[in-house]
Amino acid sequence: MALGSEMVDLLELSPDFVRDPYPVYAQLRERGPVHHVRTPDGEQVWLVVGHEACRAAFTDPRLSRDWRRSGDIGQIINTEQDDPSLAHMLMSDPPDHTRLRRLVAREFTPRRIEALAPRVQQITDELLDAMEANGDRRADLVDAFAFPLPMTVICELLGVPELDRESFRNWSNEMTARTSPEAQAAAYEAMPRYLTSLIDAKRTEPGDDLLSAMIHAVDEGGDRLSPSELIGMCVLLLIAGHETTVNMIGNGMRALFAHPDQLADLRADLGLLDGAIEEMLRYDGPVETCTERLVLEDVEMGGVVVPKGSVVLIAMADADRDPDRFKEPDRFDIRRDARGHIAFGHGLHYCLGAPLARLEGRIALRSLLERFPDLAVDAEEAELPWIPGMLIRGVKKLPVRW
Repeated sequence: MALGSEMVDLLELSPDFVRDPYPVYAQLRERGPVHHVRTPDGEQVWLVVGHEACRAAFTDPRLSRDWRRSGDIGQIINTEQDDPSLAHMLMSDPPDHTRLRRLVAREFTPRRIEALAPRVQQITDELLDAMEANGDRRADLVDAFAFPLPMTVICELLGVPELDRESFRNWSNEMTARTSPEAQAAAYEAMPRYLTSLIDAKRTEPGDDLLSAMIHAVDEGGDRLSPSELIGMCVLLLIAGHETTVNMIGNGMRALFAHPDQLADLRADLGLLDGAIEEMLRYDGPVETCTERLVLEDVEMGGVVVPKGSVVLIAMADADRDPDRFKEPDRFDIRRDARGHIAFGHGLHYCLGAPLARLEGRIALRSLLERFPDLAVDAEEAELPWIPGMLIRGVKKLPVRW
């Protein structure tokens, strides 16, 4: 058993790593499941690859998400240890995680999600109407459709006013894929400040929305969310409530554009859509690696000892391209049985909003393909600007024409 491992610079393995990390992950997987790496941002982390190893890492209690109590938040985020933005279930371990998740899980039951379908369809139709009205017959699919759809849905669900959504977009982008440490710090300061005033307004005049319901649960006794937890849960739901769907739509359409035979098959038979969405999630999912785990004690993984206090990333993108789990994993096939992918995570932090993301993706893609039968990408793949970092996988813009 080896303590430590030779440092691997991901950009040295491939200067094209951000655009196409899959060959690098495959190369590392051939060597073993755990590697000490330098990320494109210059951070040193331990990277877990391979389907079996990633699933095991997700359920290992020695890999913690409770940075506020067990670690130094400055290792991963440019903000303060007691920042209320972090007081949510994704930054906690049981029993705190169990309690926080239970408080919001009732709002994400299959029945409640399905009840959102008519409104999701209405928002989708309005956005596509606006695209179609463009006489130039060109658009950025991210700005015109993939972003505003889930952002509108989650903001309406929570009760965030229309005029503030662009601010949320900017804050969310910095929190998940910072352009600079200073910009990230400013976002972590601005979002809780805004939410505090919004929560105060909702206390005075509650509405028929999730935020009012969470405040009501605080005020009425029983299991309580503290003021910081209320802010933290709002931050998590707002960010997670749109980032996944934006890039699921963007990455899914890029995959279809790059495989015209698959696009033609899907257009000819939209009954393939549910399976196609699972394959899109497997083939090029919206979350490349998990949020950072903190190693609570020296942990042996794959024959390597990862030291206490280290940062671990679980490469979901590689797990879903592992040939031991999926035959011919680099082939995009909308008829494949892609069940078993971990694009939404695994274990107790499995994405609570996965059913909502699937609903939005199903309505968005069906409507887009039906409305625009000649939709095509309007840029070379190499020209597309990528989201920085290793958390969110997707492009900032996706020019299309029809």
